[in-house]
Amino acid sequence: QVQLVESGGGSVEAGESLRLSCAASGYSGFIYSKWCMAWFRQAPGKEREGVARIDTNGNTFVSDSLKDRFTISRDNAKNTLYLQLDSLKPEDTAKYYCAADSIPSCSLDRWQQQTFGYWGQGAQVSVSS
Repeated sequence: QVQLVESGGGSVEAGESLRLSCAASGYSGFIYSKWCMAWFRQAPGKEREGVARIDTNGNTFVSDSLKDRFTISRDNAKNTLYLQLDSLKPEDTAKYYCAADSIPSCSLDRWQQQTFGYWGQGAQVSVSS
């Protein structure tokens, strides 16, 4: 089993920034650096969508509509994933989920189908205008 715990969410005004963190832990022998990590989000009344992903080589992908404002990174020494959210807009209001998958290169199919192996409970981000 892999446990993922998000933190750093909150309520902010438009234009402000937040940094989300996701602490990963797991079974004996769990090696965080060998896992694909990603962020997804789900806004009220909308389907969950992929936000960003990072593979074990540090290669990143951020959704086209968000790449100018969001940055994904990981600290393998701390078993932690981050999502920097800048210039937040009200439409960024959503619950943000951390996810982990055992395919190091980040399977495109699993990303698109949102079938990552492990998920956190989510962190709420609320942006007011």
